[in-house]
Amino acid sequence: MKTVTMRVDDTIYQMIKLAADGQRRNISNFIEFATMQYLTSSQYVNDSEMNEILNDKELVKNLKLGLKEAKSGEYNIV
Repeated sequence: MKTVTMRVDDTIYQMIKLAADGQRRNISNFIEFATMQYLTSSQYVNDSEMNEILNDKELVKNLKLGLKEAKSGEYNIV
């Protein structure tokens, strides 16, 4: 486990404290919980979104080509 020290504006602190109190969490646990909620909701797609992606044949083809080119080093950074 790691310890993280951070500075936040007093107004933001009060918002965090109110949210933590509302969920009966301490501030540290609330920040960890809120961070995980954000990361999992913004980094992953739900089943409906994934089905939409997989059904887009042109997109899938382009993604596979891009992955192949990246693995083989066939790309230019511009």
